[in-house]
Amino acid sequence: MAMMLRVLVGAVVALAWLLVLGRIWISWVDPTRRSRVARFLFSGTEPVIARVRRALPPTGMFDFSSLLVLVVLGIIWRALL
Repeated sequence: MAMMLRVLVGAVVALAWLLVLGRIWISWVDPTRRSRVARFLFSGTEPVIARVRRALPPTGMFDFSSLLVLVVLGIIWRALL
């Protein structure tokens, strides 16, 4: 049972990591969020990234919140392996 829960949590973390990575990539390709995929990625990841963005000090035009979320998700994912 514990192993199954670990695998499930690992899959959710991996999916979240891929969604954040997709958001980063799509922000370079479609920064206006006109496509359905861009809107899906931004709406799916914005609740988490907005909280991190509010907690970080302002860094001008650079937004490191997505990178920080990727790092934390990666650490959690590796801890589950």
